[in-house]
Amino acid sequence: MPSFRATVQITGLRPGHAPEEVMDTAVAVVASRHVVEANQLDVVAGVPRITVRFMVEASEYDAENRLARDAVASLGHGVNTVATTGALRAFRRSAGKWLPI
Repeated sequence: MPSFRATVQITGLRPGHAPEEVMDTAVAVVASRHVVEANQLDVVAGVPRITVRFMVEASEYDAENRLARDAVASLGHGVNTVATTGALRAFRRSAGKWLPI
């Protein structure tokens, strides 16, 4: 199964939401369609960034990328219900590197 990851900058929390809800929401949204391999929180240049790594069902290359982009878009929409966000990016693991899709 091909491996993908989504990264999103977190620029603030929406009123009434706790910090842990951001990652919980991101993982739950992706896990509703795909197997989540890992998740992590990093602070890059003072800005929190979450990463969710997941797999999609193996099929045709472009179809796999479409499924991954859909999952990343859903993650972005889900996280936006609990936090304000910045850059949202999607990557595919290929030959030991993470390449943007």
